[in-house]
Amino acid sequence: SRTTRIEDKVLTIDIRPGWKQGTKITFPREGDQSPATIPADIVFIIKDKPHPTFRRDGSDIIYTAKISLKEALCGTTINVPTLEPNRVRKLQLNEVIKPTTEKRLAGDGLPNTKQPTTRGDIVVKFDIKFPDTLTKDQKDIIASTLR
Repeated sequence: SRTTRIEDKVLTIDIRPGWKQGTKITFPREGDQSPATIPADIVFIIKDKPHPTFRRDGSDIIYTAKISLKEALCGTTINVPTLEPNRVRKLQLNEVIKPTTEKRLAGDGLPNTKQPTTRGDIVVKFDIKFPDTLTKDQKDIIASTLR
């Protein structure tokens, strides 16, 4: 008579930095098996976890900086966080920043899976905070300045 037994097996996945969502890791013929069946492959699919600070775009990461309308028009310096804890990049903004403006900080994104020695960029986008109201004097000053 034949008996069956259940065995547990630990499969180890070495997840590399920069792997994209949808990357498949296959363990050939590691699935359930019995005398009448060929063991199936076990396939794991990578899923990105949302990050509180960045969004991912391939090897680039997107950071949205919140700046005031005054800073957008007159310039400012912002601290852009990086993936390394306690490390920021200073970004000097001297020109007018529009809602569609993007700045790139080269080499501080995710590792490129095809070329692990290279990294993507941090792409800085801007969320410009407009005032809710303006006084008549403020409107007059802005109108005369922006002629």
